Amino acid sequence: MQQPSKATATELFEGRKHYVIPAYQRPYVWNEEDQWAPLWDDIQRVAESHLVASSTPIKSHFLGAVVFELLQAGSAAITELDVIDGQQRLTTLQLLLDAVQDVLNKNGHEEEAERLEELILNKQAVYRGTPQRFKLWPSQANRAEFIHAMDPAEPDPGETGQIQGAHDFFSAEAERWIAGLADDDGEVPPGNAAERAEQLAETLASRLVVVAIDLTGDDDAQLIFETLNDRGTPLLKADLIKNWVFRHGQKIGADVDKWSRTLWEDFDTDWWREEITQGRLSRSRVDIFLHYWLTMRMRDEVKAELVFRTFVEYATPLMDTPATAEDFLTELRADADTYRGFGDLDTQTAAGKFRSRIIETMELAATTPVFLWAISPNHRLPDEQIEIGLAALESWIVRRTLLQMTSKDLNKLVVALLKTLSSVEVKQAGAEIRTFLSQQTAHTREWPSDEKFIAEVGSKRLYGYIKQNRIAVVLRAVEEYKRAQDSRYGDVPLPVSMSIEHVMPQKWREHWRPAVQLTPEQEQQRDRAVHTLGNLTLIPQSLNSSLSNRPWTDAEAKDLSHGGQPGRGKWSILSQFNLQVLNKEILQHQQSWTEQDIEDRADELARVIAKIWQGPERSIRDSGEAE
Repeated sequence: MQQPSKATATELFEGRKHYVIPAYQRPYVWNEEDQWAPLWDDIQRVAESHLVASSTPIKSHFLGAVVFELLQAGSAAITELDVIDGQQRLTTLQLLLDAVQDVLNKNGHEEEAERLEELILNKQAVYRGTPQRFKLWPSQANRAEFIHAMDPAEPDPGETGQIQGAHDFFSAEAERWIAGLADDDGEVPPGNAAERAEQLAETLASRLVVVAIDLTGDDDAQLIFETLNDRGTPLLKADLIKNWVFRHGQKIGADVDKWSRTLWEDFDTDWWREEITQGRLSRSRVDIFLHYWLTMRMRDEVKAELVFRTFVEYATPLMDTPATAEDFLTELRADADTYRGFGDLDTQTAAGKFRSRIIETMELAATTPVFLWAISPNHRLPDEQIEIGLAALESWIVRRTLLQMTSKDLNKLVVALLKTLSSVEVKQAGAEIRTFLSQQTAHTREWPSDEKFIAEVGSKRLYGYIKQNRIAVVLRAVEEYKRAQDSRYGDVPLPVSMSIEHVMPQKWREHWRPAVQLTPEQEQQRDRAVHTLGNLTLIPQSLNSSLSNRPWTDAEAKDLSHGGQPGRGKWSILSQFNLQVLNKEILQHQQSWTEQDIEDRADELARVIAKIWQGPERSIRDSGEAE
């Protein structure tokens, strides 16, 4: 590597030079608030220091570093340079130079305009109509917009993006400043128009300084890329991976421009780069996906901070030729498209139910590698095997969740399951998932049997110990199951907004004291019972405040005046507005709702839940325990 050296715009762009931002580089992301406006303020400050006689002229303003590598000197004697880092900075500088050049030219400052034009275009006839006419050639995602911004005679790509936005911003600021108009703070620039034009051109050409790092063939461009960030836009793990993939592709002679268009371009969109919070961490969707994808493919735990290094180690032997590399990336693209389509899965299918109930509502994204493996088009599992496998994993999770069994071993279980599936034919994959889970006997992995689940779940305090939305998932499934048992209920969807309701209220002491005085131990038992499965139901969110802590019957509520329903008990209000089968069964208890009713209902619900989420295969479980 040559020693880093200071360079001005003139030194960067003079002569026949063509800086190429690789097609795979991330798109232009700088914006007005964070970069354009601060940069313009700096330029204005430097130029004005040369217009005011009483001030000390500012010799230069430092823009940051640019790293590039010589590609080749072409037949037309043009020097082509590959931009390793600093693409945001170089793109902004070219848009700035072109915008100001346009303004200078329109306002009759031809000499200054011509000086800047030499830093924007290679004007020789041989480059006319080719990418080489520009001093800079941006990444694939920005090319159409860049060409139009730099040459309005070229086709308009349509919607204005950051490229055109930057050009428009600098054009407006240069027009205002050269004309001598006041800025937003009422400050008028010094000098006359000719003097301002001269100093602005001089500042852009020779007073903006970058540290230019010119790599040689012995330098590790990837390592240097990893250590450098653009101002205000830190690199994602996906950016590091992308840079490695395409530089490796160039080395093996692959068509990386095609890769950029067909395999990677989507990863640069806002959807993929949006940060998502999982637990205490926030990461971009693309980094989250790559983490899960590597876990799925390698069948091993992958640390989030090591995703890039792990990807390189895994991908290198799979990308030894252009053909194998494209096959590998095509599979990655297919799984990425599947991941992006998670939200569009039909919730009536096994995959849609699993995604909605387990990954989203129960927030168990740790199951994603197995889920992605099961529905990946690269594995081609038959639909019935997907249904068998996901139903088994969903049951394993729901039963353990309701029994409040630990989930600390989930990541390792997922990896162990993936390793098992690696040697199984796809036509048996779902059955293998069921068999694998049925064989687990350790407490951290046990799949509770029907007997264990039904015997224990009714006595568990659920409310306050399990998140309400997780309980609601189970109760919604029970409601849907009960409706499906009789077609006369009709195909009426549940309201989206449903809340958990305690049939016997949490504050039962206010209106629900029994005729016989309870002992302290009995009061504690009732306090526990109100939070168990048998006392919990679903109601529309809008009905919640009307039910509140009311007595059960109208007779008990005759003196009640608050709550918008004077003199009415909980039973009659619920009876009037209820549309749920769950609550129709509760309403059969018209005169009272007791601890025994709670216990009976818990047993009934437990048996329904055991039918919805069927347990392990008894023969496999018994043989596993015998061993």
